[in-house]
Amino acid sequence: MADARDFLENAIQGSYAEIEGSQLALEKAEDPEVREFAEMMIRDHQQMAQEASDLARQKGIEPPDGPSIMQTTEITALKPLTGGAFEAMYVNRIGVAAHESTIEMFEQAQQEIQDPDVRAMIEKTLPKLREHLQMAQTLDQKQDNQ
Repeated sequence: MADARDFLENAIQGSYAEIEGSQLALEKAEDPEVREFAEMMIRDHQQMAQEASDLARQKGIEPPDGPSIMQTTEITALKPLTGGAFEAMYVNRIGVAAHESTIEMFEQAQQEIQDPDVRAMIEKTLPKLREHLQMAQTLDQKQDNQ
């Protein structure tokens, strides 16, 4: 995955998946903490998607304009759920699991990608992604205890 194009496309799709899943959470979640988390996800990931898309364009890459097919399928699976079942699945899949795999992808790219602009974006974004993961894990534990 040492290719800057693949990395940027995956990073942008990941942000769009976070945004779509979190918009769904704003419609469905009742827990104020989950709603607050969703609002932060939308805000932060819109900024990340914008920055990564701008960088992709600078590199002559046409950025994706939405999540991947697989991510869309996962978001669609959340749609029929409501209340606590929705919140638990949202926090677990969009919050914890998606951020774990995104952080792994960013860390791998940090080792492999030589492009200084892409590396700068990775350095800037990783702390925010780790913060998201930590918040999601805290929410996840809280829901497990309820």
